[in-house]
Amino acid sequence: MTTATARISRPGRNAATPSLNARQRERSLAWARRAPLLPALVFLILVTQLPFVATLVISFMNWNSLSPDKTAFAGLENYATVLTDPDLRQAIFTTILLTVSVVLISLLIGLGLALLLDKKFIGRGLARTLLIAPFLVVPVAAALIWKHALLNPTYGLINGILTWVWSLFGSTAAPQLDLLSQAPMMAVILSLVWQWTPFMMLILLAGLQSRPMDTVEAAQMDGATPWGIFRHLTLPHLRQYLELGGLLGAIYIVQNFDAVFTLTAGGLGTANLPYAIYQTFYFANEYGLASAAGVVVVIGTIIVATFALRTVFSLFKKEAAR
Repeated sequence: MTTATARISRPGRNAATPSLNARQRERSLAWARRAPLLPALVFLILVTQLPFVATLVISFMNWNSLSPDKTAFAGLENYATVLTDPDLRQAIFTTILLTVSVVLISLLIGLGLALLLDKKFIGRGLARTLLIAPFLVVPVAAALIWKHALLNPTYGLINGILTWVWSLFGSTAAPQLDLLSQAPMMAVILSLVWQWTPFMMLILLAGLQSRPMDTVEAAQMDGATPWGIFRHLTLPHLRQYLELGGLLGAIYIVQNFDAVFTLTAGGLGTANLPYAIYQTFYFANEYGLASAAGVVVVIGTIIVATFALRTVFSLFKKEAAR
């Protein structure tokens, strides 16, 4: 009986051993796949998370580099100042206005361009390349182009075109626009819209090319008008792509510094929160207050990024369900 029991129990032990070995092999393979990513993860933590933790710590301190002996713990005082100081509150309002305006205008123009590029015509590839080009320009270079080549009141392209058009009608007194001094916020918005419209166009064009064309063809055979197809089929299909473009654009534009710094240097009511942080840190030398304002920007960006990630995941699930 004992020998028989031992013989019967051995297969059980032998069956459990391969199962344990298989699990160990799976874990080893999983770590082997993850190991090449560890250096990148460590680098990302060192470059992004540790500076943010340091910024978070400094944001709770009353620290002015001109008076280092008065450095002390300030609690939430810096955050209260960010929300109550008139200049910083104006910077927050300017940031919201700039972000909303640029995102909405870029989405509308990008949608129109995407609808045009979705049609087949001669030279479509060249047109697509030229329309994408502004997004590939370095932000500072793009702002310099708008400041000197386009908006300059003396030799800018816009005033040059106005002078030429007025000369066609025999008039030499052409109106001279100076948006940088007369409407500086509009100048900043125009430069950012020019740069971010191609980004919106690419996202919406990808959405248009993923439409189920059999539904569109069925609607056309049933006598649906182009406006009806766009309203009831195309626009609902593009809803998530519009949300994704808007959220991703907002994440980047809310942190924009280049256009404001280059075009207006934050003057005439164009100082957004990133530029106000720059002024607070480098000119007022208020490290604690600047860090608190930076944390506010990061929190706002994380909130927007959370919605963007949800939209991306919903798009992936929708594509996987097809």
